[in-house]
Amino acid sequence: NRESETKLMSTPLTIVARIEAHPDSIALVKVELEKLIAPSLADAGCLHYAMHQDNETPAVFLFFERWETRALWQAHMEQPHLAAFLAATDGAVAELTINEMTQVTG
Repeated sequence: NRESETKLMSTPLTIVARIEAHPDSIALVKVELEKLIAPSLADAGCLHYAMHQDNETPAVFLFFERWETRALWQAHMEQPHLAAFLAATDGAVAELTINEMTQVTG
């Protein structure tokens, strides 16, 4: 309903993004992901933007992000640094999953 949609648009949003590189592209994907950190932290509404790499499967990267609102995260997704990442890693990323989440405890 409209009220719950409005509430979701104005509450903080947690993003969990999982990026899996092709095995021969891990180094490239890592370098390009690292390039996202500084400009993303500078984007309006960014509260937290942290990159992680799996200890046992180095092709897997996770980002944990917090945004003031979903609208500000959506604006971030339209920024040139995201387009540059997608262009630079075209064919190097095996899988990309983005979960939009709401914090319920803590």
